[in-house]
Amino acid sequence: MSTDTPGNPENAARREALSHGVGLVLALGIPSGSALAATPKKTAAERGHTTSASPTMNTITTKDGTQIFYKDWGPKSAQPIVFHHGWPLSSDDWDAQMLFFVQHGYRVVAHDRRGHGRSAQVSEGHDLDHYAADAFAVVEHLNLRNAVHIGHSTGGGEVARYVAKHGQPAGRVAKAVLVAAIPPLMLKTASNPEGLPMEVFDSFRKGVADNRAQFFLDVPAGPFYGFNRPGVKPLPGVINNWWRQGMMGSAKAHYDGIKAFSETDQTEDLKAINVPTLVMHGDDDQVVPIHDSALKAVKLLKKGTLKVYPGLSHGMLTVNADLLNADLLAFVRA
Repeated sequence: MSTDTPGNPENAARREALSHGVGLVLALGIPSGSALAATPKKTAAERGHTTSASPTMNTITTKDGTQIFYKDWGPKSAQPIVFHHGWPLSSDDWDAQMLFFVQHGYRVVAHDRRGHGRSAQVSEGHDLDHYAADAFAVVEHLNLRNAVHIGHSTGGGEVARYVAKHGQPAGRVAKAVLVAAIPPLMLKTASNPEGLPMEVFDSFRKGVADNRAQFFLDVPAGPFYGFNRPGVKPLPGVINNWWRQGMMGSAKAHYDGIKAFSETDQTEDLKAINVPTLVMHGDDDQVVPIHDSALKAVKLLKKGTLKVYPGLSHGMLTVNADLLNADLLAFVRA
C-alpha cells in the first residue's frame, strides 16, 4: 500500500442529518419534466443482452428483463474506461470525465443503474448483487476487455462487487478506481464503530418518502459539494444538475438503494480484488467520511494505492474535475 496526500433543510432533523453526511449516496441530476416513453415489450426469444430498438437510446435487456441504458463513446478499438455513478444520480454525473477521456483517445462507457436515470424503473433488484450483474451485462454486450472501472460513492461499491464477482473472474478488468466510495461498510455496528448510525440512513429514507424533490435540493446545496462550508460559493448549475438527475429516477429505487449502500459489508469484495486499485478520497467528505471508508478499504486491497485530497468534498469529481481527471489519467496510463 502506498499513500499520497497531495439547501437548506426543511427542519432540524434534516439539518442534523445533513451535518452527518446526509449526502452519502448521490451523484448528479436530470430534468424530471417527462417520463421515459414506454418501449414495446420484447418476446422471450428477444430477451438477453440485446440492444434496444429505439434509434435514440442505447439499451440492453438483462436476464431478468430489466432495460439498462448506457453510453458508449470513442474508438471501439481503444482501451475502455467504464464509469459507475453514485446514488441517486445517473451516468450524466460522469460528463466531465467522459469528455476528458474520450478526448485523450479512450473508449468511454457508462450506464444508468436500474431504477436510475433512463434505465427501467423496476420494482425489485435494488441491491449490489443486481447492480454488479447489470454492469456485467453491459460489459458482455459490448465485449469490453482490459477495462478500467471507475466508481464514485455507491458506484464504488458497485465496482468492488463487479470486479470481485464478475469482471476479474472473466478476465475483463485491468484496473479499478474507487472515488469517495462506500466500501467496506458505512453503517455503524459493533464491529464497525466508526460507521454512521442508522438514524442517518433513516433520515435519508424519510427525506425520499416525505418530499424527495426538496431533499434532492438540500443535499447538493449542503454537504455533497461542501457548499455548506464557510467561504464556499454554491454553484446553482451544479445543484440543479444533481436535482435533475435524481428526479429522473424511481423513488422506490432510491428508497431501497439506501439499504444497499449503507448496510452492505464489502470487506470480502475488497480482499478478493487483485488488480491495481486507486482509492481517491477528500478528507472533508461529509457524505462518506474518509476514516470509515478509504482508510479502511486501502488496507484490505492487495494492490491498493490511496490518494487523499485535503479539504475536498464528496462531489470533488465535479467541482475539482481538472485535478481529479489528471490523476485518473496518470493512473490509467501507468
